[in-house]
Amino acid sequence: MLVLLIALIVLAVIAAAIGLLSRDKGDVVVNAEPSCATCSGDDARCEQDCMLEAAVKEIEYYDDENLDKYAGRPSDSYSDEEIEEFSEVMYTLQPGDVAGWNRSLILRNVNIPNCLKDELIALLEG
Repeated sequence: MLVLLIALIVLAVIAAAIGLLSRDKGDVVVNAEPSCATCSGDDARCEQDCMLEAAVKEIEYYDDENLDKYAGRPSDSYSDEEIEEFSEVMYTLQPGDVAGWNRSLILRNVNIPNCLKDELIALLEG
């Protein structure tokens, strides 16, 4: 029984020593809060906070002022020519601008056509 107790104590000392030696010395990792510049859309809270932040700022346009004429229109009511207008803008965006463009449309009450929503999601996921 004494041998078992000594073995447990030795094992505990070895485990403690390994734990102390494997620690990072002096390196402090700071968990930065995500900002709208780093918001990837994976975190719903981040996306919501960014939408609220964007709502109080001036709306950013992506050379798509012509889409404002569709404000308030249901997303299932667009003709092929109107869908092409959205498509032209969407496919000329830089990859980093797609999420901002989507937020801009939402803030402007412009609904993207249903047939482009899957493509928009694919671009957002990149």
